[in-house]
Amino acid sequence: MRTATGAAGAAGELAAVPAAERVAVVDPRFTGHVHALRLALTDPRFPAGAVPGALAVQAEARQALALALTETAGAGPTPASAPPVAPTAGRPAAEGAAKPAASGAAAARPEGSRPVEPGEAGAGTGPATPAEAAALGEPLPDTLAARLEAGGVTVHRPELGVLVAELPEGADARAKALAEVAAVDDEAVRLRAAVKSRDGFFTTFCVSPYSRYIARWCARRGLTPNQVTTASLLTALIAAGCAATGTRTGFVAAGVLLIASFVLDCTDGQLARYSLQYSTLGAWLDATFDRAKEYAYYAGLALGAARGGDDVWALALGAMVLQTCRHVVDFAFNEANHDATANTSPTAALSGRLDSVGWTVWARRMIILPIGERWALIALLTALTTPRVTFVVLLIGCAFAACYTTAGRVLRSLTRKAKRTDRAAQALADLVDSGPVAEAVGRLLGRRVPGGSYSAPYWALLAAVALFVWPLAAGTLGTWQGLAPAAVYALLAGVAVAHALKGPLDWLLPAVFRATEYGIVLLLAARSAAPGALPAAFGLVAAVAYHHYDTVYRIRGGTGAPPHWLVRAIGGHEGRVLAVTAAASLWHGRGFTIALTVLAAAIALVVLSESIRFWVSSGAPAVHDETGEPA
Repeated sequence: MRTATGAAGAAGELAAVPAAERVAVVDPRFTGHVHALRLALTDPRFPAGAVPGALAVQAEARQALALALTETAGAGPTPASAPPVAPTAGRPAAEGAAKPAASGAAAARPEGSRPVEPGEAGAGTGPATPAEAAALGEPLPDTLAARLEAGGVTVHRPELGVLVAELPEGADARAKALAEVAAVDDEAVRLRAAVKSRDGFFTTFCVSPYSRYIARWCARRGLTPNQVTTASLLTALIAAGCAATGTRTGFVAAGVLLIASFVLDCTDGQLARYSLQYSTLGAWLDATFDRAKEYAYYAGLALGAARGGDDVWALALGAMVLQTCRHVVDFAFNEANHDATANTSPTAALSGRLDSVGWTVWARRMIILPIGERWALIALLTALTTPRVTFVVLLIGCAFAACYTTAGRVLRSLTRKAKRTDRAAQALADLVDSGPVAEAVGRLLGRRVPGGSYSAPYWALLAAVALFVWPLAAGTLGTWQGLAPAAVYALLAGVAVAHALKGPLDWLLPAVFRATEYGIVLLLAARSAAPGALPAAFGLVAAVAYHHYDTVYRIRGGTGAPPHWLVRAIGGHEGRVLAVTAAASLWHGRGFTIALTVLAAAIALVVLSESIRFWVSSGAPAVHDETGEPA
């Protein structure tokens, strides 16, 4: 094992490591848990990570590290024996920390929980005497981490909790550190950390107690989170196929497989956290497959019901619309208040006081039907009842949850005195998904309409009323006369977004426009009574909903909304409303079904191709939800 001499020697070793590899610098005195090193050295989400005595940088921060080494070498006295520099990219994250190289490295052991001791492979070449320890001086990894931060590089410092990461000096300090390490089982800590810090009752108490061990089993066999995610999707699709048989045996099998799919869905995230295998592709798969699984299962139930002579496509589409709108409310509210200042309210304070009463926390998480409770409910009802009963109960439960969460957020928004930023306003504008018609109206007409604190939601709600109430009252829905309300909707939608969306309730706009767009597709398809119109409408809403989820996760990842050309190409929400309304007036019977199918296929082709291009590109963010899905 070769040891560099001083920062200059470490700089020389760094230059010998290929530029594309992640590298680690570990002080020979490091004593602590394997998982403490793993957290600092192998997490791919950050350009640099550090714990006391250890530093790792990814390729994008290599130049900054080289500069920091050069500055340290020229700053005067340097440590007598600098720690080695070694690549860490050669071993899967599931196996441990740094990869030993010819130069030597502080490498964590793959799965064991034995402490990393000075003087052994995996800990460096620790000093044998206090005099030699003192000769090392200031830890070079800590000095370099400080220089990187001063140079603008974000250095991730993981929360270690009970894990130990120390640089003891002398036999007594080393013995004390080793005793502290021996007192904590870092494998148990690693397993606990694999579970989300905030999750639903069903997930926390009925799935995670054993799914974490499935995650560890997968890690030890080299399986990746993406493979588990794909297995979860395939299991859900098989469940949907079983439901589509329309038999009691098929329904029971579908319910069991849906729960199995959810267990795998929990396992993939736990595997990613357990082995620190985060990736942009994994972020995209995790963000989109949950919705694909749930909505494919809805379609399977509808097909199964049709085999038994019961048409529940309208209920299936209604369930998809309601669930998508709930998610839009969650996302828009969070984005609107992501970086708001003076972000307090009496309602939030009350919620905080309720959190201190343990049982209320779980009760409030359950009544909003998060994904675990929702899938468990769907699986149970599928196995024991009929698709119609399943959808009716699901719609009632989700409607109650939507009213509960939205009412609470409205109260918070009305009572808090917060200033929203330009970033939040832009995020809301992107989530609204305005097309060329609304943009033109906003530029030409909307700016002339005075803006107020509540003007944007007022115009949005007025647009929704014009689109639904007017043609229903006049009996012109699906006719040429129905185009006039659609045109008014587009005009009012443009007025709604003409000014910056910084009002207290402006976060409602994306949900209002989603509910309006999806709702008019559902209503026109149901009223047309055309054969296959509702399944075609289901496909159209699914394609558009994918685009809206894709927008959400791009914004959450900090890369902004999809390119403007894409939004214009698929018309924006008002353009699609005009297109579907015109199709309903032009074609009837199977003609309308064909029009919906063509529109769905065209939107899906454009949206999916651009989405796949983005999420497999180098600029895609590694988005991972660590707090649990709120709805």
